[in-house]
Amino acid sequence: MPLQLYDKEKILDACLSVFARHGYDNTSTAMLAEAAGVSKALLFHHFKSKKELYFCVLDRCFEKGRTEMFVDALPEHLDFFEAKEKFSIIKFDYYKKNPDVYKVGKEAFYATPDELKAEIEEKYGTLIANKDKMWERLFEKVPLREGVDRGQAFELIMLALDHFEEKYVAGLTDENVLDETYLQRFLNERNSFLDMIRYGIQRSGDTPSL
Repeated sequence: MPLQLYDKEKILDACLSVFARHGYDNTSTAMLAEAAGVSKALLFHHFKSKKELYFCVLDRCFEKGRTEMFVDALPEHLDFFEAKEKFSIIKFDYYKKNPDVYKVGKEAFYATPDELKAEIEEKYGTLIANKDKMWERLFEKVPLREGVDRGQAFELIMLALDHFEEKYVAGLTDENVLDETYLQRFLNERNSFLDMIRYGIQRSGDTPSL
């Protein structure tokens, strides 16, 4: 018998909390069934395996996040750099309200369990690439100096942004996770580096001494 929509969402929410608390590898099927309030037989009649259930949880996180953070509408109103900063704040606020979503996403994409690496790359690689294309379209509006290759400029900016996102995640601890002060320090440091890329580091007219 098919699960009712309400029951399915309730089960996925319960399983999200278990995966967030224990991680994929340390979560057992018994723990998931107990949290969902159903028998193991019923749970895995509908979801087949722990892996399939995990991906259903991830899919739901993606869909809810995309809707609630207005990802698709954001670039229509701001320039590239304003949009990047605003999206960082929106994403932080969303994860602060949904810490289990943050924890599961962090594990899935920054500490991917070995069993899931190939499937996560295959399943979400295109989605992540499409997101980068959205930002690339917005970058088309950024005025560049004559002679600057737009593709190379976008690649340089994205390398810097990816570096700081990884640095931000790596620096999180139980004490500062989703802390607004930590976020502001991150944004200030990232903006300082982006400004150096955007406006240059060498004073106009000067040449280095030999």
